[in-house]
Formats: sequence, C-alpha cells, structure tokens
Amino acid sequence: MKRRALLAGAFAAAAGSARAEAPAGEIAGVPADKTAEGVPVLTYHRLDPLASHSGTIVTTPVFAEQMAYLATNRVHVAPLRDVLPVAHGAALLGPTVAITADDGWRTVYTEMFPIIREHRFPVTLFINPPMIGHGGAYLTWPMITEMVKSGLVDVQAHTLHHPNFNTEHAKRDPASYTAFVKTEIAGCRAPITAALGLPADMLAWPFGIHNATLDAAAEEAGYIAAFALGSRPLANGDPTFALPRLQIYDTDRAPRFGWIAAGHPRQQLKKVVA
Repeated sequence: MKRRALLAGAFAAAAGSARAEAPAGEIAGVPADKTAEGVPVLTYHRLDPLASHSGTIVTTPVFAEQMAYLATNRVHVAPLRDVLPVAHGAALLGPTVAITADDGWRTVYTEMFPIIREHRFPVTLFINPPMIGHGGAYLTWPMITEMVKSGLVDVQAHTLHHPNFNTEHAKRDPASYTAFVKTEIAGCRAPITAALGLPADMLAWPFGIHNATLDAAAEEAGYIAAFALGSRPLANGDPTFALPRLQIYDTDRAPRFGWIAAGHPRQQLKKVVA
C-alpha cells in the first residue's frame, strides 16, 4: 500500500507536464462535446499486409488508415508512460491516445514500424523475452534494438512465456503456483534490461487475466503499473495494476475508429456509430 501511495504521488506530480504536451483538437465525425474522459490505450498484436486471418490481426492498409486518421485529426499520440497520471486524476487537453503492441510479432518491425516512423508516433511493445528470435514469426533483438534507437519505441514486459494464469492455477498446487507466478512476472524484467538497457517496469497481463494475487505479485516485483484489457479508455480511479486497454480490430474503420480515439467504450459504439 505504501508503494501504491508513492506511485500515486509521483503520477500526480507528472500531471502538469502531461497537460502541457497534449494539443487541443477535434476528431472528424465526433462532435466536440462528445469527447469522453480518459485516454484510450490502443492495443495491437499482429499486422498482415493482405488479410486478417484472426480477430487480433489488423491489415497493414487499415493500420495505415488508422494512423493517418490520428494525424489528420490532430490526436495526440502520447508515450504510454506519460498517460499513467490520468489514472490518478491528471487531465489531458485535447484528444489523446497511447499505442501498444503485444507478443513481439515480427510484423511490428516489417509493417507497423515504417508507419509509426512516418508519423513519429510512439509505441510501447510488450514482449515475452524467450520468444524473441524464436522462429520466423517473432522479432529479433537486433530489430527491437533498431526500433528503440529511433526514440519511438519502448519495450516492456508481457511475462516470460505468456501463460494462462487461470489454467496454471487450476493444475498446480499452491506452492508450485506461487513460484510459477513469481518466475513469470519478476523473471521477464532482467532479460529486457540486459538486452536493451530499459527499466521494464510496466507489465501487460497475458489474455488480460489478473486478480488481486497477481496484482500484488506485480507490485512486489517492482512494476509501477500493469495493463489488462477492458474495452474502455484509461480513466481517473482505475487500479494501477489493472489499467484498461482497447483491442483494435481490422473492422475499426472511420467513423468507428474516431469514436474509439475520442474515448468511448466499445459498448457505446452501436449507439453513436451507424
């Protein structure tokens, strides 16, 4: 609890700079008075140049269209770390989003990176270190290093092996499960720091699965924040170790994407988007 209080104080202290950096703007197709509170943390996984073969794959042309939409409508794309104060009461001026990409797929380098570099948009990658360089589908450390050196890409933890914690809890005895959780959560920080010199102090929960026990393990491991899912924007009062993100799909085209960028939860989209 003491650590959480200290984190809240640090985030609140950063609120002033967060306010100053976000420009004012309006999003096409979204009335100015319909911009919601909070910051959408947009979550991607794989990109594909031609087709979306599963729910979490976004085609490259659609991703390019989404990023162009943000640029055209002057939506401020903030580094993920900079939006953490919002959960502790900070207010950002104008539409603001953050962008994340999970799992370390190679297409983050081949498809996503050229587009974010064009727009100078920051992105945070959540990776599982043992998978890096494992087969042709995943990023390599040289690819990640190049992206980090661009100044646009941060790299954070997604556990070691992307486990389903519910499944592991069901099949392990308490002592084994406790040790497993500690290894998966705490053990993925050091490889990232060793390879990239980054603190790796933020965590994304695999499959969005978390509970009080896992949240406490993340805090004990030294993380300053952890992200789940939730299909809604990050807002004041959200728990530090279960911050919501919005999975983005290939079907999220304008005007739907505009309403998401304006901070509306998915369950509201049918009411506002034809």
